[in-house]
Amino acid sequence: MNVTLHLAQDPEADELLGRSPLAALTGMLLDQQIPMEWAFKGPATIARRMGAEDLDAHEIAAYDPEEFAALLSEKPAVHRYPGSMAGRIQQLCQYLVEHYDGDAEAVWRGVGTGRELLRRLQELPGFGKQKAQIFLALLGKQLGVRPEGWREAAGDYGEPKSFRSVADITGPESLARVRAHKQETKAAAKAAKAAKATGTAGA
Repeated sequence: MNVTLHLAQDPEADELLGRSPLAALTGMLLDQQIPMEWAFKGPATIARRMGAEDLDAHEIAAYDPEEFAALLSEKPAVHRYPGSMAGRIQQLCQYLVEHYDGDAEAVWRGVGTGRELLRRLQELPGFGKQKAQIFLALLGKQLGVRPEGWREAAGDYGEPKSFRSVADITGPESLARVRAHKQETKAAAKAAKAAKATGTAGA
């Protein structure tokens, strides 16, 4: 795995994401309740604060939880909720150590079908179906991991040039399109909720 990603919009952070399977998984884990670039810059920040050039699942899994939370909480914080996200990252790394000997790439290396890959991703701590499908789409679209039926397993996120998620971000222009799509989706959901509330009140 050695490609150029543009998810953090930061050369150092993106370089790490493109060569480190664990960094890519960690960025995906962090990608909630904060801007995408902030989330995907996180792995490089964590590695730098640990005095390393990459993330190591064994090291993170064995790290003292309070010290790891403090490391993520240093300003600028890695996430809006650095304490809880530190715990989630450690859970992810502990799972990878237990099931894949700490090798994040083993989650998808040699997997036969998209359905099997989706199952493996959903088994990771912190990865619900949507997050798993987005990461599967990222693997297929940008990292060359394309087992049979990967687009179908990734759902809407697997569609070519759908601009629904980080899987379609290749630079500033596509980032803007993905962000616009997310805002439209959020606005639609809000409108639907309001309409439902009005309907219930009128019933």
